[in-house]
Amino acid sequence: MSSHMVSHMPKYRSLDRTFGALADPTRRSILQLVSTGPASISELARPFGIALPTVLEHVRILEETRLLTTEKVGRVRECTLGPERLDEARQWIETFRMWERRLDGLDRYVSTRTGRRA
Repeated sequence: MSSHMVSHMPKYRSLDRTFGALADPTRRSILQLVSTGPASISELARPFGIALPTVLEHVRILEETRLLTTEKVGRVRECTLGPERLDEARQWIETFRMWERRLDGLDRYVSTRTGRRA
């Protein structure tokens, strides 16, 4: 796809950022951890054995894409899942599943009409 065509699709910009954020395995793991409940930055750093600044960078990217939200609770920054962007990605993927089901149905129909078995 040409860059000219992409520039005419501003509605996909947030989706591009969402999938970009999800492309990183550490960020996916962070989302998996907070999906079970709120977690502090240090709680997120522990299982990966990575430095706090690195975790903060991952959290910042997830927060920018609204996959994650953070809130200061006392002296701790608590992270929680931001579900609206996951919904956006899920809906985008579901559109392709819908077309896949329709094409499968069409293939079955054509097969029965031409005497082939699907």
